[in-house]
Amino acid sequence: MNQVPHLFIFKIPCSVGLAILVLLSNLIAEPAFALPHQSNSAASQTASQPNIILVMADDQGWGQTSYNNHPILRTPNLDAMAASGLRFDRFYAAAPVCSPTRASVLTGRTNRRTGVESHGYALRLQEKTIAQALQLAGYATGHFGKWHLNAMRGPGVPIFASDSHNPGAFGFQKWLSVTNFFDRDPVMSRAGKFEQFHGDSSEIIVDEAIKFIESKAQLGTPSFTVIWYGTPHNPFMATEADTKPFAHLDKNSKDQHGELVALDRSMGTLRNALKDMGIADNTILWFTSDNGGLPKIKPNTVGGLRGFKGSVYEGGLRVPAIVEWPAQVSPRITKFPAVSMDIFPTIAEIVGLPSSAMLDTRDGISLKNLFASDIDKRNKPIPFACLGNKAVIDDDIKLVYAGPKNNKNKNKKFELFDLASDPKESNNLFKSKPQLATRMIKLMKEFDDSIEASVAGKDYASGKLNKENPEPRFWTEVPMYEPYFEKWKTRPEYESWIKKKLKSK
Repeated sequence: MNQVPHLFIFKIPCSVGLAILVLLSNLIAEPAFALPHQSNSAASQTASQPNIILVMADDQGWGQTSYNNHPILRTPNLDAMAASGLRFDRFYAAAPVCSPTRASVLTGRTNRRTGVESHGYALRLQEKTIAQALQLAGYATGHFGKWHLNAMRGPGVPIFASDSHNPGAFGFQKWLSVTNFFDRDPVMSRAGKFEQFHGDSSEIIVDEAIKFIESKAQLGTPSFTVIWYGTPHNPFMATEADTKPFAHLDKNSKDQHGELVALDRSMGTLRNALKDMGIADNTILWFTSDNGGLPKIKPNTVGGLRGFKGSVYEGGLRVPAIVEWPAQVSPRITKFPAVSMDIFPTIAEIVGLPSSAMLDTRDGISLKNLFASDIDKRNKPIPFACLGNKAVIDDDIKLVYAGPKNNKNKNKKFELFDLASDPKESNNLFKSKPQLATRMIKLMKEFDDSIEASVAGKDYASGKLNKENPEPRFWTEVPMYEPYFEKWKTRPEYESWIKKKLKSK
């Protein structure tokens, strides 16, 4: 049902009105970008401003859904979403670890451009984010769950309001967040106020996000909501009921699968809530994961692909992804290669944001046309650079430059794969296809040069980096958290970290 906006008329003294006009003129003297035309019609606003929900799992591998034929895990709600939306069979996280991919979602840029070299790095305040852009376009913006863009390492703890890199600094008006991964009965921060919750972490943040979305829907205000799970990142904590189908597995495998059962259930809660609110048809619900699956979990988390989290092979980068938007997206499966960097450009085109909403140097592309029908070729290669390793994907061709164990050692080599015929990357074509290898090396070099210019700050208006980014550090080393040590030292996710810190004193 369309919401009819209320109209309020206030009479104010002329002098006050003049002051307000001066204030407004100062605010818009150098705008980040011009606002799109806002209609007074609630129906028009609904058509041009869909609600947007971005959901991201933490360490869920490409193979960890039943629609991807997992042998024992059942994900009925993700399956239903995949059956009614656009299911990506070749969707990539921008990096094989979490913080870099999150930076790419917010900016449309590969992680190294943004200052997020690896996990636990801070996103530069000089970046332009999707939350900032949508807030200026009239959206209410909210973040719920894992953040991990404020240079804080260790298990997730509540974020201080004074943290220079909290979600609010990047455009989120409401936030209930923690620094990193989180589990059952979490302590979270509601815009700086610490709150204890009880229950499964996935269900908690979905319930809180639903309250936010519903409050805005009742006002006829479009909302942009980011839900970043802490599941299924270790440590693994699941209920006996959720682990019952996996009792034959080792403890870690059993509990990780149990966490995914709860995550899937929370997705069902979210989808049903959107239907109950009457806004499901014109809500873009985008689900994905931040990197590939984990090793040592049985059955295999990556569906038989090569590599795991931390690797620039397919198992470390290829992740589940579904877009559900009933009003605009017809159900189907696509093999088009897409990446988390495409999310911001896609939303920008749908909403009608100006080009200036993003920095000029970007790596993602808009997938809006893909929502309507399949596209044969991607017109822009996808670069990956993290943990000292690199890769470039140009449609079906992939060049990898990594060490034997995909780490930072010096014994790196080039490998070339045709993913159409060899998705498991078992046949290295580097020597047998020298012309193709030369072209891909040239492409990687062009990306390297461009990224290095970004790292030096050339993308920003000043042409240089501001000195505002904190270095990665563990929260146990931050004095503001010390008063909480005594209260938190028996929590299973914090216990070993606090004991280690207290012992070192």
